[in-house]
Amino acid sequence: MQESLVWQDYLTIGLYFILVLAVGIWSTCRPNKGSTVGYFLAGRNMHWIPIGASIYASNIGAKLFIGLTGTAAASGFAVAIYEWHAVFILIALGWIFVPVYVSCGAYTMPEYLRKRFGGQRIRVLASFINITIFILGNISAEIYCGAMFMEILLGWNIYLCVVIIIIVTAMYTITGGLVSVIYTDTLQTFILLGGAIYLAVKAFISVGGWDGLVTLYPTAAANMTLSNQTFYKCGMPRSDAFHIFRDPVKGDIPWPGAVIGLTMLGLYAWCQEQIIVQRCLSARSLSHAKAGALLAAFLKLFSFALFIIPGMISRILFPEEVACADPDTCWKICQNRAGCSNFAYPLLVMRLLPPGVRGLMLAALLAALMSSLTSIFNSASAIVTLDLWTRLRSRAQETELMVVGRVTVAVLLVVSILWLPILQQSQGGLLWFYIQAVKAYLLVPWCMVFLLGFFWKRLSEKGAFWGLIIGLVIGLIRLVLDFSTPAPRCGSGDPDKRFPVVSKVDFLHFAIILAVVSSVMMALISLCTKPRSESQLRRVTFWTRHAELEPELSDAEDEEVENVDVNKRPAIEMKNKEELLLENTDSNPDYSNAKQCIMNWLCGFSYKTKKIISAEEKAEIRRKMTSIKQNRFSGRILNIVAVTLSLLTIVLLVYFR
Repeated sequence: MQESLVWQDYLTIGLYFILVLAVGIWSTCRPNKGSTVGYFLAGRNMHWIPIGASIYASNIGAKLFIGLTGTAAASGFAVAIYEWHAVFILIALGWIFVPVYVSCGAYTMPEYLRKRFGGQRIRVLASFINITIFILGNISAEIYCGAMFMEILLGWNIYLCVVIIIIVTAMYTITGGLVSVIYTDTLQTFILLGGAIYLAVKAFISVGGWDGLVTLYPTAAANMTLSNQTFYKCGMPRSDAFHIFRDPVKGDIPWPGAVIGLTMLGLYAWCQEQIIVQRCLSARSLSHAKAGALLAAFLKLFSFALFIIPGMISRILFPEEVACADPDTCWKICQNRAGCSNFAYPLLVMRLLPPGVRGLMLAALLAALMSSLTSIFNSASAIVTLDLWTRLRSRAQETELMVVGRVTVAVLLVVSILWLPILQQSQGGLLWFYIQAVKAYLLVPWCMVFLLGFFWKRLSEKGAFWGLIIGLVIGLIRLVLDFSTPAPRCGSGDPDKRFPVVSKVDFLHFAIILAVVSSVMMALISLCTKPRSESQLRRVTFWTRHAELEPELSDAEDEEVENVDVNKRPAIEMKNKEELLLENTDSNPDYSNAKQCIMNWLCGFSYKTKKIISAEEKAEIRRKMTSIKQNRFSGRILNIVAVTLSLLTIVLLVYFR
């Protein structure tokens, strides 16, 4: 059976790269590229279809192809909860979180925290935590999974694979900003869905349909496991493989953790992380932001058929590789003694698809990988530029901010490549767990800061900051304990030497505990400290999102500020971001200097003069940019669709419970 790419596959991959680069370069020529509004928020003029497609493509990534499918091969249906619970949270994004972000005029999540709590320390801490998670979690996982997939399919050196992916991705991310990312994401979503649907149908037919899946999966194990099930018991499929909600103690994804703990992680990932929120903030109106969130939620429903079922089918078709249980055998197959379930999807691609189509599926993987990387790069660039750099240089010019944004992406590229050797030394089979556990230990306190900040006006800056610090310290302690002593390999007979808080408390259950502790500490400290004034809470909570006036800002924590002149705010806060949209091209540049033209294009400089407008015109533009008013008819339609989608998801969860 053919297990290497042929010329038809390489042709497909080449055409794909040409098409993506063409769309990316075309999008760099779109209006508003040469300003921070245009570069980081696509000029706030995006349609709901590209927004929804970009949210979906940004999240789906190589981790889904490798991690989600591999976990499904090893565990069964339970991992579907990771996808379907996102439907409810995406609806919350559009109906609860985005209206507040838009109303207060925030570009980034750290900027929102500054508007909500005042001061700078929460904003700066949030910026550093976000960048750290981007580098050590998101980028590392995408690079590892994508490089592993390409190494299997192409047989190329892993460094070559990574460098090619990153360079091509960076070319249009650096030059085009968010508008380039969103347009290429839209193209990649169609490619990804087309390839994934074709493979899912092919795999489903190969195994004999649903009846074949239900009949064959319970015995899908390697011959060595079947001949000695006592010693290799971990190589057999789980008895609860066809259930989503599992035992709260013995389940690999216990149902209390799946319902509550995972919701904490999901709220951060979908409603508070810069990568996703930034797409909704680029919408031309609140209705388009809501519709984009609904489209992404609808697409998430198909992950069950496109990734989870194919992962289980791969175990049935290729049990010797996917279901290997003997460490020495697994090492020979995939150089990982923990197991080779991560090979589930690549094996389906190589062994089920004909020449040419295999190239399409590799293109689909590259689409997912590049979508995630572009999202990370652009979001990290926005945070560094708008939250950190402007704190160091409060009067930085527009051209300087554009250069800093591009340099940030370049630095992330270098760090990503340097991180690769560390990834190769880690146990790839546990990488998915590492990422989820790290997020459970470090991001849950942040989630509670946002939730309490949105719905409890009494939460003070001191309460949020010190409750956050306490939560982070507790999470770090669990993180160190978790990774310092690994769990014994199943079937080895070795004693479990881990601390009881690690061995007996699942990380999703720990996320619930951490959420409660963090919230209690934030509440207690807030009740003992000075609250924010009503004028400082305008438009920054769910209850005050419709306030007429904007929030009053202060650089001192919990300082009472009255009658602040908006024109005297810090540079980036009131640099009249909306004014950046009013540039026109009425100057005549000298195109005879080709070198200078190229540098200006790469750096995002534009030959434009700013339109002189009055204070009243500025106020009107600001009002439109922070407006959350909706057309009554479109609002009702969106509400009906949201309710229908929620009910459909509930039906699916109940049916596969």
